Amino acid sequence: MSLNQHETVKEQYKTAANLNTRISIHEKYSTNKLGFGNWIFSHYDIQPDMKILELGCGTGDMWQSHIQALDTSTQLILTDFSEGMLSSAKSFLGEHSNVLYDVVNIENISYENGIFDRVIANMMLYHVHDLGKALSEVSRVLSSDGIFYCATYGENGIVPFIAGLLKEFGAKDKTNKNFTLQNGYDILKKHFNNVQKFDYEDSLEVTNLEDIIDYIYSLTNMTEIATVNRETFRAVLSKKMVNGVLHIPKEYGMFICRK
Repeated sequence: MSLNQHETVKEQYKTAANLNTRISIHEKYSTNKLGFGNWIFSHYDIQPDMKILELGCGTGDMWQSHIQALDTSTQLILTDFSEGMLSSAKSFLGEHSNVLYDVVNIENISYENGIFDRVIANMMLYHVHDLGKALSEVSRVLSSDGIFYCATYGENGIVPFIAGLLKEFGAKDKTNKNFTLQNGYDILKKHFNNVQKFDYEDSLEVTNLEDIIDYIYSLTNMTEIATVNRETFRAVLSKKMVNGVLHIPKEYGMFICRK
């Protein structure tokens, strides 16, 4: 990722507004009712007395229904490189005796070697400027028997689908492919001996086009269509609806890594 792209990411995640818009579309219209966050948590092995580091925690929303289930002896450190996002997470989740909040850059993790039993980096590795350095840092702070969890998307999901629908307006699929379900395994194997990939089966069935239009406007990498008005989007998308439903593919999953 170039430095210009890095600045774009910082601007996009400086506050929670754009992220919340994208989260809400999944909450409303996903066909898999388990929910991606719950699915991810079903793969976590978290025991009492463990020390857990989450990098790029975002709004912290994935912990909302799970944080109370943590044993009080388990320490959770939620971090993000954006102070604004971390502030949102702290406001959203509140204060807990076993939860700390810290501003951390994954490329330079400010913690000692091998002190974490679990490290989490969900839906953020594709944004990292130097991914090799970042994963070396993750491996460094992870204990010898620790586990690293990282969720990501595939290359055939929502944004490529939307770009295809709106190509007549100059929309292009600029999906960041630095770390996807397709290439993540090979990238992780350079840093971890054991890497497993798990796929989450899901799609969107959108009934209110205003929500997907809001989603489109939240995509800061689709600058070509930023000036297209809502009425135009509405006309194009409505033609693709079947029985009042717009079907959109999703491609998400996660990797579980051990040293």
